[in-house]
This record gives sequence, C-alpha cells and structure tokens, in this order.
Amino acid sequence: MHKLLACFLLISFGINAQLERARTVTETLCSPGFHGRGYVNSGDSIAAEYIADQFKQAGCKTFSQGIFQPFTFKVNTFPGDMQLFINGKELKPGVDYIVNEASGGGSVAKQQVYKLPIESIFDEALLKTELKTLKAAADPNGKKLYSVVLLYLTGMKGDSLKKASKLAVQLTADYAVLQVNDTKFTWSVSDEQYNHPLIHVQQGAFDMTEDRHVVDFTIDAKLRSHTARNVVAYAPSKRKSKKYIVFTAHYDHLGRMGKETYFPGANDNASGTAMLLELAHYFVEHPMKKVNVVFMSFAGEEAGLIGSHYYVEHPLFPLEKIRFLTNVDIMGSGEEGITVVNATKFPEEFTALQEINKKEEYLVKIGSRGPAANSDHYFFTEAGVPAFFIYTMGPNKHYHDVEDTYKELSFSEFGDLYQLLIDFAGVVR
Repeated sequence: MHKLLACFLLISFGINAQLERARTVTETLCSPGFHGRGYVNSGDSIAAEYIADQFKQAGCKTFSQGIFQPFTFKVNTFPGDMQLFINGKELKPGVDYIVNEASGGGSVAKQQVYKLPIESIFDEALLKTELKTLKAAADPNGKKLYSVVLLYLTGMKGDSLKKASKLAVQLTADYAVLQVNDTKFTWSVSDEQYNHPLIHVQQGAFDMTEDRHVVDFTIDAKLRSHTARNVVAYAPSKRKSKKYIVFTAHYDHLGRMGKETYFPGANDNASGTAMLLELAHYFVEHPMKKVNVVFMSFAGEEAGLIGSHYYVEHPLFPLEKIRFLTNVDIMGSGEEGITVVNATKFPEEFTALQEINKKEEYLVKIGSRGPAANSDHYFFTEAGVPAFFIYTMGPNKHYHDVEDTYKELSFSEFGDLYQLLIDFAGVVR
C-alpha cells in the first residue's frame, strides 16, 4: 500500500512539475520583452535564442548544420509611432482600431474625412460620380480638400463585405482609408505595403451622429527584408537509426503594432511551443529504441508558412525517412477536445489515435477534419510526408488579437494531450 501511494505521489509530482514548466515557458514567450515574437525589436530572434537554450537544457542533440536554420523574406512592419484621433478623441490601438497588415504609413493633422455613401459601393455609375467629386473637391486656394476616405461597413457580411473591403484596398492607391466595422478584430502579417494607410475602426469607437469627422493620425510603416530562423533539435534513438518521428510547432506570432501595442500570442502559439519543448524533455529522458524523435520550431508561420516551406525545400535529413509528423498549435485549452487536420487523409493513424484516447480516457472528443493549408504540416504533406495538425478546442476564442494572453489559458487538457501524443508516437513508430 505504501509503495502504491509513493508511486502515485511520484507520478503526480512529475506531471505537476511538467505542467509548471510548460506554463513558465508559455508565460515567458508571450511576455513584453519578446515583443509578440514578430518582426519588430527582434522579437522572433529573441524567441529563437530562448527556444534553442531550452532544447539544450532538455539535452537534445543537433544536426551537423547546427540548431538554427535561417531564411529571409519580405514583411511589412509597424515599428514606430501609432496614433489615431477622431474629432480630438484618441483611440486605443488594438482595441478601438487596428491598421491593416499591408497598410502604408503616413500622417495627417486635422483632416476632414470624405464619407463614401454605402450605396455607391454597389452601383458602378454612382461610384464613379462620387470618386470624381472626391478628386475634384478643393478649397478656394485650390488645395485638395480630402486625403482621407471613410467607408462605414457595419452590418455587412459575406460577399457584400468582401466587395466593400476590396474597394477600400483600391482606394489606398490615392487616399488614406478609415474602414468602420462591427466585427471582431483579427490581425495578420503581409509581404506587401499599400500606398496609403488603411485603418480599421470599431463601430463603438466611431460616433456616426456627428455630421463632420476630423482625423489626426501618425502611422510608421516599413516594408523590409527580414531574416528569421527555424530551430531544430532531436532526441536520438537508443540504437543508431535513420528513421524519424517529427513534432513541429511554430513559435512566431504577429509582433508589435506600434511602440505600445503587441500581440502576445499565448494560445497561438506559445502554448504549442511549450508542448514541443515538453515532448523534447520526455523523449530525451525516454528515447525510442529504433526511431529518432525530431523537434522543429518554425518561424514565419504567420507570414504564410514560410519557415516550414523553407525546411521542406532544404531538409536536414531525407523527408522520406519521416514515419509521421505531428504539428501542434493552440494547445492552451482542450475542454472541448481536439481537432485533427488530415484525419481523413490518414484514416489508419487517426483510428489509432482514437483508440488510444478511448482506452485511456484522455480527452472528451477527437474531431476529424480533412486536409487544409492552415499550419506547418501542409508543405510536408504536399511533399509526401504523412502528417497531422492538432489543435485544442475550448471556451477561449481569442485569436490574432491583443487578448490572446497567458492569463486567458486554462491548460485544462495539456497534460492529457501530452500523454496522448507520447502514446501515439509509440504506435506510429
């Protein structure tokens, strides 16, 4: 009885220690000093160094090329001033407004906006008339009256919203554009830059009862070449082998939008990076007999799966030697189970995953989804590597916004999912 109790306490202590370490890694990665792990203030580079150090502390080995795999791409960034005033009221970035990821930079002072009638968006003849009036508008001295156009798009959905948003982009060729919406803000990354700013404003921060709207803004935007680094390490098998199981997770996020605002990216994907590192600790301590376990932490995912695509084109060992790859993203909840992308493409492996879960009662649900180009598994699958992309489901819906913070994560099923992934690796070896 005493031995059983001691064994139970030892296991519980180990699980709690593992979870606390994962929490610490997650909180660290989405702290202000990492700048949202993006392309301003070397945020992604700081994260890469931290992750490399964590792999080393876990006891991982590296391939002959070293732990880092650098690559370069073009990205639009917002490193400096970010301010918007409407009728003298300062709006809060990330809450009241965001700039489009491809927004150009610029500044205006006390500029009256030209409101484009909603009906003109869907009437080509009326739109031409409005744009002609806008272009011709000038004060008695011949100075152009309007440099900012307002599109009030609240209530729009589907194809109507797509059409209106496309027009907003077209207008940035000649004007700064304020686009008022009533939908949730989500941000992204772009490899292009518009001629002028495109600013999305929340309906609640814009008073339409005013007859006249005057804006002041300053937006620092820089389109530049950026070098990022994948971080790759592995746990060697007990016996020398040329077979591999791979776990992947992207560590980058959206970074900063101006000096004061950053996107923490706790669930997406500091949590997945923490899972990757915990798996590294496990497989170093419990190596597989005849299969090496590789851990790939990718940069550039938010910019278009660039890091994983680069890896597939420049692999450190033959891709055909990969028995299976599991990509983990959004690991911070799990109250409603997980979803498995590529489940329909690899039904045998999906069935094995389900059977493990049913036997051990880890998660309440394992949902099936078909192939999708929505994370770093994609280019591996396209190259013939069998792969899953797994993400958790739960009440936390923060995604690509400033509220995706460490304190919003429950880690409800982190430990169970960790065990499920370990068990699954034993099956697909």
